[in-house]
Amino acid sequence: GGESLDRILSKGSEVDKNSRIKQVASGRFGVYSDYLFSADVLQIKIVQGAKPGEGGQIPGFKVTDDIAKIRFTKAGTELISPPPHHDIYSIEDLKQLIYDLKAINPKAKVSVKLVSETGVGTIAVGVAKAKADFITVSGFSGATGASLLSSIHHAGLPWEIGLAETHQALCANQLRDQVKLQVDGGLKTSKDVLIAAILGANMFGFSTAALVSLGCVMARECHSNTCPTGVATQDPELRKLFKGDPEHIKNWVSFLAYDIAKQLTLMGYDSLDEIRGQSHLLKIKTDTKRWKTKKLDFSRFFYKNLKQKTPDTLQKTPISLDELIFKDLISKKKKKHYNILNIHLSFGARLSYLAHKNGLFTKTSLKLKGYPGQSFGAFLTQPFSIYCEGACNDYVGKSLSGGELVIYPTKQTKSGHIIVGNTCFYGATSGYAFIAGAAGERFAVRNSGATLVIEGVGDHAFEYMTAGTVICLGTIGINFGAGMSGGTAYLYGSKKQIKERLNNLAVSIHTLNRNDLFFVKEHLIKHLKKTKSIKAKMLLDNWSIEKKKLVKIIAKA
Repeated sequence: GGESLDRILSKGSEVDKNSRIKQVASGRFGVYSDYLFSADVLQIKIVQGAKPGEGGQIPGFKVTDDIAKIRFTKAGTELISPPPHHDIYSIEDLKQLIYDLKAINPKAKVSVKLVSETGVGTIAVGVAKAKADFITVSGFSGATGASLLSSIHHAGLPWEIGLAETHQALCANQLRDQVKLQVDGGLKTSKDVLIAAILGANMFGFSTAALVSLGCVMARECHSNTCPTGVATQDPELRKLFKGDPEHIKNWVSFLAYDIAKQLTLMGYDSLDEIRGQSHLLKIKTDTKRWKTKKLDFSRFFYKNLKQKTPDTLQKTPISLDELIFKDLISKKKKKHYNILNIHLSFGARLSYLAHKNGLFTKTSLKLKGYPGQSFGAFLTQPFSIYCEGACNDYVGKSLSGGELVIYPTKQTKSGHIIVGNTCFYGATSGYAFIAGAAGERFAVRNSGATLVIEGVGDHAFEYMTAGTVICLGTIGINFGAGMSGGTAYLYGSKKQIKERLNNLAVSIHTLNRNDLFFVKEHLIKHLKKTKSIKAKMLLDNWSIEKKKLVKIIAKA
């Protein structure tokens, strides 16, 4: 859910508060370049063990000024995390996001968090093939105390089921050595760790037990802002009650490790590595009294596939277009324009990383020609302004972080011609984009600060938008603005048609005032100058008439 800038900037200092593991969740809250640069592990959270497939929300009264700043929204606004990632609808899409994250931070490992369920092994095989470094299998009994009671009691499965299936599926597909398996979801004792290792886990996650060592009494008031021990609350008075200390965590982990070592010695082993996957060390204690459990078949837990294969040595990744261009920038041999193809994925992400790493802060403009691959301009930062003459695939400007994207066709086309794909500017936090054409579906989902000019959008545009501004000069699809809680959209066209396609539960329609008209005209002038847009020229040439066809869309209070 993001992290405050002062914690991120403390990385490497005497008091290092920077979190080494950063999550990329479906809401994309606080996911931007500096957040990603500062991580050692980037975890794509597909689901939560306590409420798989349900997404999440923070009530408005818990969104303080600090949280709002971190998440690029306004204090007091309810925040919704949708169940799906809007850029992941297949394993190929997940592979693209993994590639994106490795482009923006090549030093970080990428983890994918799955949930314990029947069939998770098949998904895990796909995740391994998508080149994730870690796979997390999460059980139902841990996780947040803010989950709905119906979820706590009726959703999710024990971690043992998912872990055993995942380990076996990876072995069967000769992929086990390519990834490390993590498990969490209610681990508390050395016995839990030993069983998890035997079922195939390399790494073990603890949360509830760690919080209890810090003073949590499991009051399950996490959602109400009334936590009696000051752990899960934003109330400053209640926070004073928190008595936790780093030594408490240190002592608890030390005792846990000692007990694990003791149990391993009694078993005749020296390390957890030696018992990994050795399912013969487990046996089922049969339950003959309960009718619900006495006929259950646990044989699948004990299936052992010894067919392991050390992965082939991976070929060295060829130098990317980003790196070639960056070398030109450093040597001051920048070309007039660069050709780009659809094999060039995530263009701009590695450029942003290299600029951050090498301290390049001079404003830099680049001109490209062609049809780039997915995630063009992902995580793009200042000082880059990238012009592309051609058309782009899906995920343009994903988590845009201060850079500028200008996209226009090679030849002037009729208004409404689609020039960028689906789910563009998902999670954008800052920066600008001028696009002389229309976009596919789910445009500017979770935009939280970028300013965008587009000439038409498909269905479900502006979902969950929290801040920023978008000017749309063409038609819109259905369900426009669902879940929108902030920001502003200026739409041009038939007011009747616009009203029919808005999500009227979330947004309302208004007339532009003088400041609004000035803002729109100013950006139309920029749009025309940068893209030679026929639509922008027509509007400006007939401004006194066409401005009356503009409406302003904002979230309902």
